[in-house]
Amino acid sequence: MSLKAEDVVKIAHLARIEIKDEEIESYTSELSEILGFVERLNAADTKGVTPMAHPLDQVQRLRVDEVTEEDQRELFQSIAPETENGLYLVPQVIE
Repeated sequence: MSLKAEDVVKIAHLARIEIKDEEIESYTSELSEILGFVERLNAADTKGVTPMAHPLDQVQRLRVDEVTEEDQRELFQSIAPETENGLYLVPQVIE
């Protein structure tokens, strides 16, 4: 995909990035190359390839799911300005 200078200016505006006029041509060229590479990747045949989260077949070590802290709900709610039925009451901010 080939970008035009106007496209790069518009992208920079949307991203709120300031690009100097003398840099527009190089950004146009570099971004066009990146998009061309993405097009080549999209053209690769991936039928039969199983999606995976990690290139190595590894399992994440997990810790034991056990309670490590005591319940302090009553303490925390005792210092709250307002609570009701175990919930914190806050002022309405959206009508």
